[in-house]
Amino acid sequence: MIFADSDPDENPWVAEKPRTAEITVSEYDPVWPAIYAQEKQRILDVLGDKALHIEHVGSTAVPGLAAKPVIDIDLIVADPADETDWLPALIADGYEHTVREPSWYQHRMLKRDNPQINLHVFAPRCPEHLRHILFRDWLITHPDDRDDYAQSKMAAKDGVSITMDYNRKKHDTVQQIYARLFAALP
Repeated sequence: MIFADSDPDENPWVAEKPRTAEITVSEYDPVWPAIYAQEKQRILDVLGDKALHIEHVGSTAVPGLAAKPVIDIDLIVADPADETDWLPALIADGYEHTVREPSWYQHRMLKRDNPQINLHVFAPRCPEHLRHILFRDWLITHPDDRDDYAQSKMAAKDGVSITMDYNRKKHDTVQQIYARLFAALP
């Protein structure tokens, strides 16, 4: 299964490439949904109706799944490219703008520490946001795939110090799960 990729010549890094760091994968922590709920409210307080939709995605949104202890959140805004409409408020609230990928669904990413948050910004009806939801929901309802994915994550963290390398190492497992997921759709 092939998904849209960003322009390989595009430099997505707003300030600098990510620093190397140990990739940690933890057993599921039942506090993760509460952290998400607090962060969702914080984003709503900051952006108001500019936040069209906010969704907990990624591994921390799947009960029982081992994960990097980073809460992934998808934020839907009317136009991610119109950064003046939404970005200054998030930066003022402590987020760091790290990624700008105009060629990939106008994706933007912001980070926050304590707690660790990856905030992915997309436009309405973005295919990548929908895939995030489908993947999360599939893993919640298919424990065999959830467990296979957990094993892939544990193996992928070994010997890497950059998240992109970690993601590449688990890519085949993710693609196999997506293939089963999409084959099962009506």
